[in-house]
Amino acid sequence: QVQLVESGGGLVQAGGSLRLSCAASGSNLRINTMGWYRRAPGKQREFVAIISRGGSTTYADSVKGRFTISRDNAKNTVYLHMNSLKPEDTDVYYCNADVNRYYWGQGTGVTVSS
Repeated sequence: QVQLVESGGGLVQAGGSLRLSCAASGSNLRINTMGWYRRAPGKQREFVAIISRGGSTTYADSVKGRFTISRDNAKNTVYLHMNSLKPEDTDVYYCNADVNRYYWGQGTGVTVSS
Protein backbone atom coordinates (compact mmCIF):
# COMPACT_ATOMS: atom_id res chain seq x y z
CA GLN A 1 0.00 0.00 0.00
CA VAL A 2 1.30 3.44 -0.96
CA GLN A 3 0.29 6.63 0.79
CA LEU A 4 0.82 10.11 -0.60
CA VAL A 5 0.71 13.12 1.69
CA GLU A 6 0.67 16.63 0.22
CA SER A 7 1.60 19.81 2.04
CA GLY A 8 2.39 23.44 1.32
CA GLY A 9 -0.91 24.80 0.14
CA GLY A 10 -2.36 28.04 1.46
CA LEU A 11 -3.44 31.57 0.67
CA VAL A 12 -1.23 33.84 -1.40
CA GLN A 13 -1.64 37.09 -3.28
CA ALA A 14 -1.51 37.20 -7.04
CA GLY A 15 2.09 37.29 -8.21
CA GLY A 16 3.26 35.35 -5.19
CA SER A 17 4.81 31.92 -4.84
CA LEU A 18 4.15 28.65 -3.09
CA ARG A 19 5.90 25.31 -2.96
CA LEU A 20 3.87 22.13 -2.71
CA SER A 21 5.37 18.88 -1.49
CA CYS A 22 4.13 15.32 -1.75
CA ALA A 23 5.82 12.50 0.12
CA ALA A 24 5.15 8.88 -0.72
CA SER A 25 5.44 6.14 1.86
CA GLY A 26 5.24 2.38 1.59
CA SER A 27 7.39 -0.73 1.38
CA ASN A 28 10.00 -1.25 -1.32
CA LEU A 29 8.87 1.74 -3.31
CA ARG A 30 10.03 2.19 -6.86
CA ILE A 31 8.08 5.12 -8.16
CA ASN A 32 7.93 5.74 -11.87
CA THR A 33 6.21 8.96 -12.94
CA MET A 34 5.04 11.45 -10.33
CA GLY A 35 2.75 14.32 -11.10
CA TRP A 36 0.48 17.12 -10.02
CA TYR A 37 -3.12 17.69 -11.01
CA ARG A 38 -5.68 20.18 -9.84
CA ARG A 39 -9.44 20.39 -9.61
CA ALA A 40 -11.78 23.18 -8.71
CA PRO A 41 -15.16 22.29 -7.14
CA GLY A 42 -17.56 21.09 -9.79
CA LYS A 43 -14.88 20.78 -12.45
CA GLN A 44 -12.88 17.93 -13.91
CA ARG A 45 -9.38 17.20 -12.72
CA GLU A 46 -6.79 19.05 -14.80
CA PHE A 47 -3.24 17.99 -15.56
CA VAL A 48 -0.56 20.36 -14.25
CA ALA A 49 2.85 18.69 -14.54
CA ILE A 50 4.58 15.30 -14.45
CA ILE A 51 8.14 14.17 -13.94
CA SER A 52 9.70 10.84 -14.79
CA ARG A 53 12.00 8.95 -12.50
CA GLY A 54 14.89 10.19 -14.60
CA GLY A 55 13.78 13.82 -14.37
CA SER A 56 12.04 14.43 -17.68
CA THR A 57 9.21 16.90 -17.26
CA THR A 58 5.99 17.86 -19.02
CA TYR A 59 3.81 20.86 -18.20
CA ALA A 60 0.35 22.07 -19.01
CA ASP A 61 0.45 25.13 -21.26
CA SER A 62 -1.31 27.17 -18.58
CA VAL A 63 1.59 26.79 -16.14
CA LYS A 64 4.65 26.68 -18.42
CA GLY A 65 7.26 29.18 -17.39
CA ARG A 66 5.64 29.72 -13.98
CA PHE A 67 5.61 26.29 -12.32
CA THR A 68 8.51 23.88 -11.88
CA ILE A 69 8.16 20.25 -10.91
CA SER A 70 11.04 18.42 -9.26
CA ARG A 71 11.57 15.26 -7.26
CA ASP A 72 13.92 13.67 -4.77
CA ASN A 73 14.00 9.94 -5.44
CA ALA A 74 15.84 9.21 -2.20
CA LYS A 75 12.99 10.79 -0.26
CA ASN A 76 10.20 9.58 -2.58
CA THR A 77 9.03 13.18 -2.72
CA VAL A 78 7.80 15.37 -5.54
CA TYR A 79 7.62 19.16 -5.40
CA LEU A 80 5.74 21.82 -7.31
CA HIS A 81 7.30 25.26 -7.22
CA MET A 82 4.65 27.77 -8.23
CA ASN A 83 5.65 31.31 -9.14
CA SER A 84 3.73 34.27 -10.56
CA LEU A 85 0.52 32.80 -9.23
CA LYS A 86 -2.77 33.96 -10.70
CA PRO A 87 -6.29 33.86 -9.27
CA GLU A 88 -7.16 31.21 -11.85
CA ASP A 89 -4.58 28.92 -10.21
CA THR A 90 -6.92 28.63 -7.23
CA ASP A 91 -7.71 24.94 -6.90
CA VAL A 92 -7.18 21.82 -4.87
CA TYR A 93 -3.89 20.30 -5.98
CA TYR A 94 -3.40 16.53 -5.96
CA CYS A 95 -0.22 14.58 -6.38
CA ASN A 96 -0.09 11.30 -8.24
CA ALA A 97 2.44 8.49 -8.28
CA ASP A 98 2.80 5.56 -10.63
CA VAL A 99 3.91 2.54 -8.62
CA ASN A 100 2.68 -0.11 -11.06
CA ARG A 101 -0.73 1.45 -10.47
CA TYR A 102 -1.71 5.04 -9.84
CA TYR A 103 -2.03 6.42 -6.34
CA TRP A 104 -3.43 9.79 -5.33
CA GLY A 105 -2.93 12.10 -2.40
CA GLN A 106 -5.74 13.71 -0.46
CA GLY A 107 -5.17 17.14 -1.98
CA THR A 108 -3.96 20.48 -0.69
CA GLY A 109 -5.78 23.74 -1.28
CA VAL A 110 -4.26 26.75 -3.01
CA THR A 111 -6.06 30.08 -3.00
CA VAL A 112 -4.70 33.04 -4.95
CA SER A 113 -6.28 36.37 -4.14
CA SER A 114 -6.40 39.21 -6.63
